[in-house]
Amino acid sequence: KKRGIITSMSRRGNCFDNAVIESFHSSLKSEEFSPLDRGKLTNHTVRKKIESYMYYYNYCRPFTKLNCQTPVEFRVKAA
Repeated sequence: KKRGIITSMSRRGNCFDNAVIESFHSSLKSEEFSPLDRGKLTNHTVRKKIESYMYYYNYCRPFTKLNCQTPVEFRVKAA
């Protein structure tokens, strides 16, 4: 909150809105941010790490639920 980041992505009273973003946040925290380093990061470093992870998450990281495809591969094949 002190850095101006909104932590909720859902409509009030609709827990299903948050499921996808909560899964992403969980992966982001466990795969990109070490608990020991979290207090030492600058806003710039956090922004760059998130941008880098978003690319990795969508273009490089295969998902079992998507038949071991990346989200981008799945979307292209579904179109």
